[in-house]
Amino acid sequence: MNTAALVITALAAVLFVARMLRGPALADRVISVDGFVSTIVVGVTIASARPDSGIVESTVLVVALGGFVGTAVLARFIERRGS
Repeated sequence: MNTAALVITALAAVLFVARMLRGPALADRVISVDGFVSTIVVGVTIASARPDSGIVESTVLVVALGGFVGTAVLARFIERRGS
């Protein structure tokens, strides 16, 4: 079950990267980066659910906080830029 969830999450990550490379506007790229970071958080959470995994939940919190701060900074940049 974990493997199927990781495959679906990886597919979502690939689609977010494709949108990031193809996005016509900067806002589209920022949203795709946010989605990509969210899929990373989900992937790490799924990987930490395995019994033999050494990943702790604090790793997920650090990645999620970094994604939130990065999105907030990029949104502020877009706001100041005016487009």
